[in-house]
Amino acid sequence: MKKNLLLPALLFAATTAFFSCSQSEEIKVNEVSTEVLDNLVRLGFDVKDIVPMRFDEGYLVEGDIYLTDHDLSTMKAGARIPSVEQYSTNNLVTGTPRTIKVYISSSQYSATYIAAVDEMNARYNALNLGLTFTRVTSATGATVSFSKLTKSQERQGILGSSGFPTSAGNPYNVIKMSSILQSTYGLSVNGIATIMAHEMGHCIGFRHTDYYNRAISCGGATSNEGASTVGANLIPGTPSTATLSAKSWMLACTDGGDRPFNNDDKTALNYLY
Repeated sequence: MKKNLLLPALLFAATTAFFSCSQSEEIKVNEVSTEVLDNLVRLGFDVKDIVPMRFDEGYLVEGDIYLTDHDLSTMKAGARIPSVEQYSTNNLVTGTPRTIKVYISSSQYSATYIAAVDEMNARYNALNLGLTFTRVTSATGATVSFSKLTKSQERQGILGSSGFPTSAGNPYNVIKMSSILQSTYGLSVNGIATIMAHEMGHCIGFRHTDYYNRAISCGGATSNEGASTVGANLIPGTPSTATLSAKSWMLACTDGGDRPFNNDDKTALNYLY
């Protein structure tokens, strides 16, 4: 496989394995119990086309959403929207205006990643939202912190993961990122910033733009993530369908290129914040 990947299937948190000799052992370790799978199906998540896996102390669902057993037991019912361009979860960040303090360790990540965080923050701040993003140099007091994926997770092709806002109105507080986006995949600062902005989008309440048909950005057969009980709520003012050409920052899959906010993304962000 070429290192400068330009593939529709380069997921924000791909479940495709890039390893070989240890594949059967990895799959066994990451196997999700039947009970959890049944619960995910009941909640409306897709477990067939996008197979959930064990991830840290919980599960990686729909490609890049991190959920714990507590999350699965406390989710609120959401409205099903069959086909929308932009949509949000039921829980959103409250208490605006507020500052989101973003921390990334310079000892764990290269200067390219630090520059990517600054670029991500600049993209959000250029919209003059009720949320202001700033990079801080200490994890103490940070609102959202970046953390490295394990080597095992990176071998599975995972690029990043995050979660949804809490019921208390706070953003999800951890974004896990692959540390080989530049060295293995050849991504630029802007390409990495796009992935970071995508994961931050989940943290503040956005779901995948093409949740109703991941094939739009990922290719392959039609695959509907479902609204699930986290909610998939239409954001007024956005179009009724998603397209690959529109290059929304919240499309489920990426080719690793630069994808700044398009006009519909800006409409959605300004509507919510």
